[in-house]
Amino acid sequence: MPLRLIFMGTPDFSVPTLLELVAHGHEIAAVYTRAPKPGGRRGLQLQSTPVEEAARKLGVPVLTPKTLKTQEALDEFRAFGADAAVVVAYGMILPRAILDAPRLGCYNLHASLLPRWRGAAPINRAIMAGDAESGVMVMKMDVGLDTGDVAMAERLAITDNMTAVDLHDRLSRLGADLMVRAMAALARGGLQLKKQSEDGVTYAAKIDKAEARIDWSKPAREVLRHIHGLSPFPGAWSELADVSENARVKILRCELAKGSGAPGDVLDDQLTIACGEGAIRIIELQREGKARMQAADFLRGVKVEPPMRLA
Repeated sequence: MPLRLIFMGTPDFSVPTLLELVAHGHEIAAVYTRAPKPGGRRGLQLQSTPVEEAARKLGVPVLTPKTLKTQEALDEFRAFGADAAVVVAYGMILPRAILDAPRLGCYNLHASLLPRWRGAAPINRAIMAGDAESGVMVMKMDVGLDTGDVAMAERLAITDNMTAVDLHDRLSRLGADLMVRAMAALARGGLQLKKQSEDGVTYAAKIDKAEARIDWSKPAREVLRHIHGLSPFPGAWSELADVSENARVKILRCELAKGSGAPGDVLDDQLTIACGEGAIRIIELQREGKARMQAADFLRGVKVEPPMRLA
């Protein structure tokens, strides 16, 4: 039996879930998303969120309130008569009155294996911490930060060659399927909830650009996970010394490599860089003001070899 749903989401990550819910026959009464922001080359054009663009194509009403804490916002939300709300990376706190408005509750898709990595940046933090796996969970929302009872989960291994965008895309698709199954179970009255454990709670703080500078003194695998956890945004960076402009370089993808030397030393002409223990080889990078490129293309224009170093 299809449900009448309010969907709340903002970035690309949210879109597959919206599309899958529609494809499986659920009625989307309204979509809530963040308001358009200035963008474009000059920052003068208002750019709608990916969720708003998808909703417009579906012909679904779109709302972009600045707050949900007013009586007016609550009355408007209630007026849609939704059975439940589905929330996927909406980016706005839902007050108790909103959480209580749908008769079956509000359900959030979170990109971690709760209670690990509650908060804003679970995908990045899982990679940066060297976690062996991640996943997605559907939980019934409460007023805490990702503290609600868990309904369903799916796990996914994190490999050393995965960047944040790789994991983001896989979890987005996995999560869409999981939420569809959760709403089907909710519709037939068979969705079971389990309280989150208080053991192993960690918080995924928002990424600060100050974290992006690479510390070459760390072991190679930690350096690799730091680079991949911040790729493509904000991008882990270092400065390539001994080049005319001493250019800052973002490293977007790398692999473990053989070799040793002083941290940051260039070990060969293939962009193998020494770490505190072991080495990494750069596969993809981006110079300031330039497009991202493969290491081989970069090396055709810039000669990089010992005794150069990344500072």
